[in-house]
Amino acid sequence: MANPDPSFRSATISVLVDNEAGVLARVIGLFSGRGYNIDSLTVAAVDASRTHSRINVVTSGTEMVIEQIKAQLDRLVPVHRVADLTREGPHLARELALIKVIGTGNARSEALRLADAFRARVVDATTGSFVFELTGNTDKIDAFLELMGPLGLTEVSRTGVAAIARGTSAITLRPDATHGTDKGSS
Repeated sequence: MANPDPSFRSATISVLVDNEAGVLARVIGLFSGRGYNIDSLTVAAVDASRTHSRINVVTSGTEMVIEQIKAQLDRLVPVHRVADLTREGPHLARELALIKVIGTGNARSEALRLADAFRARVVDATTGSFVFELTGNTDKIDAFLELMGPLGLTEVSRTGVAAIARGTSAITLRPDATHGTDKGSS
C-alpha cells in the first residue's frame, strides 16, 4: 500500500563500489541499522576486470531521509560514487520477472492473451502451466501480476530494478561524470 504522506517518495539510488567481499553487507547494514527499507536491490560487476560493482537500491522515504541515505552511503568505504537517479535527470529502470501460472481451459487461454498484450514471453509450457518472462518497469510487472492472480498465478521470481541514466550522463570513476559525487579514482 502506498504511503499517503505526500513528502514520501521512492528513490532509485545507484552506488559504484569496489567489487570485494563485505561491501554489500556494509550497504545492507547501513539500511537495516537505521531502519530504512530496501524495496529492491541489485548488484553486479560492471567492468571487464570485475574490480567494480554497481549496486542499485530502490528505497522510499521523505526527502530528508533520502538525503541521509545518500550521505551515509557516500561515507562508506569503498564507495566511489552515489547518485539518486530519480532526482538527477531522466533514467531507465527495468526489472525482469518469471511468472508461473497454473490453469486449464479459459483461464489458460486468457493468460496467453494477456501475456501477448504485455509482450511477455512463454519460456516454459506444460499441459497445466506456463512460465512467462516479462521485462519492464515495476508498474508494468505489478499490473501483469494483478491480472494473472485470478488466472492461476502460483509463483513469481523478480530480479529487482536495474537502472541507468539516460543520455550522456554516466556514473563512473571519472571525476567529470555528471552524476554522483567523486571520491577519487582507482
